Amino acid sequence: METAQLISVFSKFDEASNFKSFQELASGHINDTYLIETVQQPKFVLQRINHGVFKDVPGLIENKVSVSIHIQEKFKALGKAGEKKEVLRFVRTKEGKSYYQSENGDYWNLMLFIEDSVTFETVHDPEIAYEGGKLFGEFLNLTDDFDASKLTEVIPKFHDMSFRFQQFDAALLNASSDRVKQAETLISKVKAFKEEMHILQNLKDNGAIKIRVTHNDTKISNALFTKENKGLCVIDTDTIMPGIVHYDFGDAIRTICNSAAEDEQNLELVTFNVAYYKAYLKGFLEKTGSALSAIELRYLPLGAKSMIFIMAIRFLTDFLNNDVYYKTKYENHNLVRAKNQFKLIASMEEQMNQIQEKHE
Repeated sequence: METAQLISVFSKFDEASNFKSFQELASGHINDTYLIETVQQPKFVLQRINHGVFKDVPGLIENKVSVSIHIQEKFKALGKAGEKKEVLRFVRTKEGKSYYQSENGDYWNLMLFIEDSVTFETVHDPEIAYEGGKLFGEFLNLTDDFDASKLTEVIPKFHDMSFRFQQFDAALLNASSDRVKQAETLISKVKAFKEEMHILQNLKDNGAIKIRVTHNDTKISNALFTKENKGLCVIDTDTIMPGIVHYDFGDAIRTICNSAAEDEQNLELVTFNVAYYKAYLKGFLEKTGSALSAIELRYLPLGAKSMIFIMAIRFLTDFLNNDVYYKTKYENHNLVRAKNQFKLIASMEEQMNQIQEKHE
């Protein structure tokens, strides 16, 4: 991206600061993100949303702006202004819109940069898991009274288990005999888990579990921390949608509690870290307070198991489809990823007594 182009885009927003310089931020794999420095000192994050991936970008941006404003108002009402907490703050265009669309069709939004913050790609300390749990738990608590039906579903059926099984069945039907043979053990596991993996889906569809504002990408790198390692702000809210608490809780646990990278080939290194689970759960429950119902609390462990499984079935489906969705670095990369996630489920199941005791 040329400097002149960024200056032109930045000038469309209702901000009096003058553009000084920029640097591209490497975080994220979908959108283009730039740190903008200005003459008057404030820094901004300018983001181009990938409208090839997200079909309704205006809806996506309205989602995160409206939720951000809601949290800001809750902070004020609860007297949190003095606490070391932040919320994403968006700058509108000079025309009053929450995004700018360039002549070539690109969508842009602008946020204030949050100073003196750090992120973690992985968790190596229970205290970080605990602080992460508090941060994502507070996000859920602060949005408990937000009408989720007003949100756009930016990725339809993202966590819909029936949809993921339909994709798997179609891939299996059309897969080469060689790939089916390589994956036959995992294919059997998918079929064995089918009934259990629809429990949360059925409860959601039957109205037994509340539809909430969910973040849908609660990996630890989407949490900002202070330099003292205290939770500061939830970021990367592009995937905010209506959902159930188990999506966010489960995805956080999936990424925080795996002792190895999700494509680690040595499955002996893949274990479920119960200590991190307990730390995250402790922080999460401290901040959710009375926002969760008894049935939501009861099924939190299944939420974690279900989110690990949904990634396992997606990796396996892509392998059967000849690797058309996820980028791969070597042959059978998606099969390795699927095996990794199934090993994580097995490790979790072996320790389920310890996990369940925290929910009784």
